[in-house]
Amino acid sequence: MHFSPIKRKGTVVWIPDNEEVWQSAEITKNYKAGDRFLLVQLEDGTELSYPVDPAALPPLRNPDILVGENDLTALSYLHEPAVLHNLKIRFVESKLIYTYSGIILVAINPYKQLPIYGDAIIHAYSGQNMGDMDPHIFAVAEEAYKQMARNNKNQSIIVSGESGAGKTVSARYTMRYFATVSKSSSKAHVEDKVLASNPITEAVGNAKTTRNDNSSRFGKYTEISFDRSYQIIGANMRTYLLEKSRVVFQSENERNYHIFYQLCASAMQPEYAHLKLGSAEEFNYTRMGGSTVIEGVDDRANMVETQKTFALLGLKGDFQMDVFKMLAAILHLGNVEIAAVGDERSSISSEDKHLSIFCELLDLNCDKMARWLCHRKIVTTSETVIKPMTRAQAANARDALAKKIYSHLFDFIVERINQALQFPGKQHTFIGVLDIYGFETFDVNSFEQFCINYANEKLQQQFNLHVFKLEQEEYMKEDIPWTLIDFYDNQPVIDLIEAKMGILELLDEECLLPHGKDENWLQKLYNNFVNKNALFEKPRMSNTSFIIQHFADKVEYKCEGFLEKNRDTVHEVLVEILKESKFHLCANFFQDSPVSISPFSSTINIKSARPALKSPNKQLRTTVGSKVLHKPQIVKILNSYTPIDDFEKRVTPSFVRKVQGMLNNREDVPQLMLDTKHLFQVTFPFTPSPHALELIQVPSSFKLGFLTRV
Repeated sequence: MHFSPIKRKGTVVWIPDNEEVWQSAEITKNYKAGDRFLLVQLEDGTELSYPVDPAALPPLRNPDILVGENDLTALSYLHEPAVLHNLKIRFVESKLIYTYSGIILVAINPYKQLPIYGDAIIHAYSGQNMGDMDPHIFAVAEEAYKQMARNNKNQSIIVSGESGAGKTVSARYTMRYFATVSKSSSKAHVEDKVLASNPITEAVGNAKTTRNDNSSRFGKYTEISFDRSYQIIGANMRTYLLEKSRVVFQSENERNYHIFYQLCASAMQPEYAHLKLGSAEEFNYTRMGGSTVIEGVDDRANMVETQKTFALLGLKGDFQMDVFKMLAAILHLGNVEIAAVGDERSSISSEDKHLSIFCELLDLNCDKMARWLCHRKIVTTSETVIKPMTRAQAANARDALAKKIYSHLFDFIVERINQALQFPGKQHTFIGVLDIYGFETFDVNSFEQFCINYANEKLQQQFNLHVFKLEQEEYMKEDIPWTLIDFYDNQPVIDLIEAKMGILELLDEECLLPHGKDENWLQKLYNNFVNKNALFEKPRMSNTSFIIQHFADKVEYKCEGFLEKNRDTVHEVLVEILKESKFHLCANFFQDSPVSISPFSSTINIKSARPALKSPNKQLRTTVGSKVLHKPQIVKILNSYTPIDDFEKRVTPSFVRKVQGMLNNREDVPQLMLDTKHLFQVTFPFTPSPHALELIQVPSSFKLGFLTRV
């Protein structure tokens, strides 16, 4: 009788194990069709009967001669246990952290410094082909540099992985490699400036999490520019989705952004006396996680380094002190005491020390700030109503203001870094380095993890596209014999999040309702997806969470705070107060800047039949979800998004509901709808057919002229 390899006695296979994930086992008796068990012996001599499904027999183990290969594609059998075993052998036995998988470099974080990144190592890899030496981050960087120089083609390096995998450090090493091998003879020290951008962005954009002491809480794409001699002449940086909520809230054993602790550690220095700071334990925004110190990290020394790198970029003392004033003001704002006055009102004492310092640092009117942190103004066409806020609402308003100030400050610092890295003349080629936040799953996952994991789904799709789809299509095109690899396609989970009536669109719809609630939005998700979409689940023991099956893992998200974080709004009156600041930097942050209400702004002409009324929070109405959904800059860089068809196909009934939601978001809707002077007609098609037209009437104050096709 003939037995296939998987059924033959003596064959070594992998079987699942709760402790080790996979265990190696040798088949001790030939397997026949219909057998319900496979008799195997583990490496420790244990014999067991392993229940098997004839349609899914255990994966085969590679021959010992192949174990420890430096390229996973050289393995006879390429599956999960083979990959994990090979990486384990290289890491544990050979002390090697790098392994190739074709053009991809797999890195295991050793969580300690290794002596493999010095200039001598850089020069050893310079000029070598990718497979000629041991796998290394420098080999990937050299390949990108060589391809750029040889073919005059721009290159990109994408650094991805779960939180704590070592992405930030890897991106830093690639940039250092380019700076070393392409050093120019000029005295401008451009390479040093490019490298100096890293410590600054890490100070203001990185923080300690439970997974990582230096976790990037934003995405960063750095484009390094080269001249015709392939020497660095400058760089440009783009950032994505800064985790603003960290400014006002940190989970247990986590910290706020490093820069706050560096500043507090320097509080006793004479030059910072006017900031009236103390230790990090004294401020709500830095002590919340109960972990103000990182073992082995000297925040005071890091502050000196941050100042040095600012100076290296030409950002001298005055600029730095302006930045530190803004940071100190945020810390003092977090300590402002808000008292409840009954159930419906709140107040702030006129003698609140931290409010006084906040207003002093930003040169603001203290009485106005105390009043408008506890009240909001509602403007209708006929009157203006002043509405008191509860203590919880006022605290939210304070925190929203702190987040907005920090967000503006972060963008401002990145803008100034980019100005310092500008160069005269023309860029010949570039190499892009994308350091994107990794897949995250914590004990409590919220809106930030949802956005991060959505971006990682897009990244995984790009990986699939390059590694599997395109490669296999090439084989088929050239009629090369090839067994198609059945890889996981994550398009269904992307559709769940971003398609019409998907999670993000339903979130945006709920945000537009005047009394929208997290619970109502969650109920819509349950109604739309439970038992209808296999990738969406309702937890058995919770009515406040939902579960998504991502490519990497199942993640449970708590719905609390999703709407508030997605709206990302600050009350207009507070913005007006900050605009009036005598402190130029603060005032500039809040000056009007035109932000299109429409995701179609590049192709649609916005016009109205009469001058528009001023809408509350007009510059802050765009939701975070809509930025992720309609302006996916990361995705454009990766070129992994599917272009949406022409305009007609975009205007669906769900979009009409969104327009109606915008109307409902006004407290003066009845007056507006009854006042025909404020109405104008908007024509738009529901289908690609030019004959299928409907008319609706919308108040001109909503600036919905963009619905009229140009």
